Amino acid sequence: MKLLNIIAILITLSAAFGYVNSRFVKLPTTIGVMLVSMLVSMGVFVLGRFGALGLGIEEHWLALIRDIDFNKTLMVWMLSFLLFAGALPVDLGEMLKQKWELLILATTGVVISTFVVGTLLSLVSEWMGLSLKFIHCLLFGALISPTDPIAVLGILREAGLPKRLETIISGESLFNDGIGIVVFVTLLSVASAGEQSVSPVAVLVFFAWEAAGGVLFGILLGLVGYQALKSIDDYHVEILITLSMVTGGYALATAVHTSGPITMVVAGLIIGNRGRQFAMTERTRERLDSFWEFVDQILNSLLFVLIGLELLTMQVSWLSFAAGMAAIPVSLAARFASVIFPFALLAAREKMNARTLAIMTWGGLRGGIAVALALALPRPFGRDVIIPITYMVVVFSILVQGLTVKYLVRL
Repeated sequence: MKLLNIIAILITLSAAFGYVNSRFVKLPTTIGVMLVSMLVSMGVFVLGRFGALGLGIEEHWLALIRDIDFNKTLMVWMLSFLLFAGALPVDLGEMLKQKWELLILATTGVVISTFVVGTLLSLVSEWMGLSLKFIHCLLFGALISPTDPIAVLGILREAGLPKRLETIISGESLFNDGIGIVVFVTLLSVASAGEQSVSPVAVLVFFAWEAAGGVLFGILLGLVGYQALKSIDDYHVEILITLSMVTGGYALATAVHTSGPITMVVAGLIIGNRGRQFAMTERTRERLDSFWEFVDQILNSLLFVLIGLELLTMQVSWLSFAAGMAAIPVSLAARFASVIFPFALLAAREKMNARTLAIMTWGGLRGGIAVALALALPRPFGRDVIIPITYMVVVFSILVQGLTVKYLVRL
């Protein structure tokens, strides 16, 4: 199917599902759109099983989904825009006040969660008789551990969190997906090496280059963009400059093997704070904010429609379903550990009460990035088992945690 046809169908479906949600379902947009698309996918599946009057509707639907490379669509085309747009409205001053919390949560927290998930899933896998090696369980841990900024930012803004807590959770989600991707790629390279030993030093150098390189390249990109915006007063061109930062910057970061996601977050923070304050007129600020808010909403809708449509491609056996159900509490336990241990390190400067711990555990939502990484797994690395498990955890996270987190905050 031609790219233009795929885009046309996805935008039409997003508009239709968004209308149904706004008119009848009335859930938060991202959650409602995903739920409607999942219901439509299940309806198509049922119609296909009953013949659908000989129209072959399930085959046409499956052909559409299989023509879309979810991993490439999200990780290459959408993620850079979503992270940049998500970073623009974040208050850098507030984030810097919580810098140690964010740094430890986004690094140590991800590593802790990866190993907790990997260890617990390995025990579950052995008990259930699943063909998952420990390294495969660690790969699942790496892809499911980061809280997804795409899911978190949109939902938590409506939850009414205290400002400080919102800053910590949103800031953590912006950075730890980049760290999570680096951990995932590192573990994948270790798994691919097989019997050949991989030097711990080489792993640390790779990790440092990807993460620290992403921060440095993001600062450079943000400062170059800032100077360009400051030197002109034409909002059409200024919006075009930010677009070029996202597309060209992400491509260049990938080419020099630094973390593209971290680059986008850092560049977005610079433009959204220093750029908005010193390099733009009020008119440009309004236009730029409106443009990137529009891009964020459109791509969010498309992404959650895709997550819902992917349901039809899942090959779920009763064993993988049971493993997925077991993976939900495993992921929550790992999230709890990834929050409580980093804050224990900061006990001298940061007190963690039970309410904050509960909100941060339940509010750590997983989303499309986890699904995309699962789909990127080669088949020998437990792909057929990990994909449905990942999908079940993500759907639970968005539909159950996403819908109830505001009530938990009120409570």
